Amino acid sequence: MSNVSGLIVLIKGAGELASGVAHKLNQCHFKVCMTEILQPRAVRRGVAFCEAVYEGEKEVEGVVAKLISSPDEIFQVWQEDKLPLLVDPETKVKDILNPNVLVAATIAKKNLGTKISDASLVIGLGVGFQAGKDVHAVIETNRGHNLGRVIIQGEAEPNTGIPGEIAGVSAERVFRAPKAGRFSTNKKIGDYVKAGEVVAFVDGVPVKVLVSGVIRGLLRDGTGVHKGMKAGDVDPRGIKEYCYTISDKSRTIAGGVLEALLSRFNG
Repeated sequence: MSNVSGLIVLIKGAGELASGVAHKLNQCHFKVCMTEILQPRAVRRGVAFCEAVYEGEKEVEGVVAKLISSPDEIFQVWQEDKLPLLVDPETKVKDILNPNVLVAATIAKKNLGTKISDASLVIGLGVGFQAGKDVHAVIETNRGHNLGRVIIQGEAEPNTGIPGEIAGVSAERVFRAPKAGRFSTNKKIGDYVKAGEVVAFVDGVPVKVLVSGVIRGLLRDGTGVHKGMKAGDVDPRGIKEYCYTISDKSRTIAGGVLEALLSRFNG
């Protein structure tokens, strides 16, 4: 078996699912670097490394991502045993870092420019990628029997638009922007709420939750939104600790990425 722990992995995106991948690969001693846009709009901010863009650093389950301003800082941050995160919407750092692996994890539901020639192994998460054409492998992100499956020919299942079920609750646990405008809230992730409670406003229009539980995801106060945009979600199980730990879905997808990586480089 070859030693793969020193491989450099560049992850495009630092939202919830990308962060789950980054966390697992970091724990397996890969050299992980992440890129993000200038104003990321993650909902599951408790477990999203992209919060480092606003806070400077973000810790998820003992792993810390650190915002850097230049690719020159990457190796120093690795020496600090942290994940370097760079605001780099066009992923220009790829040409400097020359990663062994590139993971397209923006979950944009379309390919934003990822090419199969970007690295020795290019992996796409979810819909928008064709394995064997755009990327070497696609990881299934749709909840169900195939979640986390490594696809080496073809595409992931079509997006259903239906949130995953938690404690028997699906679409009702998600709250969305009632109109375009500025999202404002004085609630925090981890707060307990009751069905029908107002948790936020969009330009004065109230946003109510439909189920009782704990706020697991919530946009940052002041975020610009469009009508129907996901603004947060409630976990009806009501267990506050789940707001700050990686989800079963994210861990399963991360396992698929790890399988694709080891299958290529341990062969």
